[in-house]
Amino acid sequence: MKFAQIVVFVGVVTTSVMSPITGYSDSRSLELLHVSYDTTRELFRAINRIFVAKYQQDTGITLSIKQSHGGSASQARAVIDGLGADVVTLALWPDVDAIRKAGLIAPGWETRLPNRSGPWTSTIVFVVRKGNPKSIRDWPDLVRPGIEVVVPSPKTSGNGKLAFLAAWGSVTQRGGTEKEAREFVSKLYRQVPVLDSGARASTVTFAQREIGDVHLTWENEAHLEVAEAKGQLELLHPPISILAEPTVAVVDANVERRRTGKAAKAYLEFLYSTEAQEIVARHFYRPVNAEVQQRFAAAFPAIRLFTVGDIARDWVEVHEKFFADGALFDQIYQGGAR
Repeated sequence: MKFAQIVVFVGVVTTSVMSPITGYSDSRSLELLHVSYDTTRELFRAINRIFVAKYQQDTGITLSIKQSHGGSASQARAVIDGLGADVVTLALWPDVDAIRKAGLIAPGWETRLPNRSGPWTSTIVFVVRKGNPKSIRDWPDLVRPGIEVVVPSPKTSGNGKLAFLAAWGSVTQRGGTEKEAREFVSKLYRQVPVLDSGARASTVTFAQREIGDVHLTWENEAHLEVAEAKGQLELLHPPISILAEPTVAVVDANVERRRTGKAAKAYLEFLYSTEAQEIVARHFYRPVNAEVQQRFAAAFPAIRLFTVGDIARDWVEVHEKFFADGALFDQIYQGGAR
């Protein structure tokens, strides 16, 4: 297995020359810091290679892009605390908006790019052992006696939050009550042996350390995990799950200081190009370009996807109800969920 349990990965695509006096790039070279969530390493290695070459051809500027990866909420906190991101691509809208609330991104950032600044979507799926020995097919199977579930913490990880919400909605969106949903997630988290801080760490726990019977993870991460396992793992799409809508933004305060705004804007706009959307689809993120969607439809099974808006008023209510300190997750996990 090639997965590495690394919170921050830095990949420099080309070489940049920085002025030792001003700290700014000279007129023919430029560097961007891109802060992203845990499972996009492979996607952006591919996208960055293409964009760097295109940007040099179009502008004559040698561009380098450094990548930082970790749990989405943790990455947002790092930017707020001073990590000098030029752009962010994070798992959840509230993670980007937290940076806006800190004064680093201008209000209305969602309207700058198509699809409310979401260049792809995803969902939460299951990864199981070869042959699916525990016969796991649907969400209720996860709480059968003896099933161990591997999933990251919703306190630090976008994958973790979405998996929790997918489990909750698997009850309420099929006619169950909120009381029944609470009982279900309480049982589920009692069967979680390891609560990692991010999605890639949970992949390592399940695939390399061989802990657990089922892994709840991003659809794209599941494909990578299964491919790396060389036949020892299988991907399952449950009948119902949540629509994940990662979002992206230029970090205004940082690009103004670093004079990188033009390149940062071009970089995020490139994510919507047909070329980039094809890369997105080949890495098993669901593209938002309709033509690319159609061409890659066979890669994405049609399952019932509900939205955050189907289970709460908005992300603010989700945070307050489920994930804030002392809210529902803390109550069930600290109250004997392990």
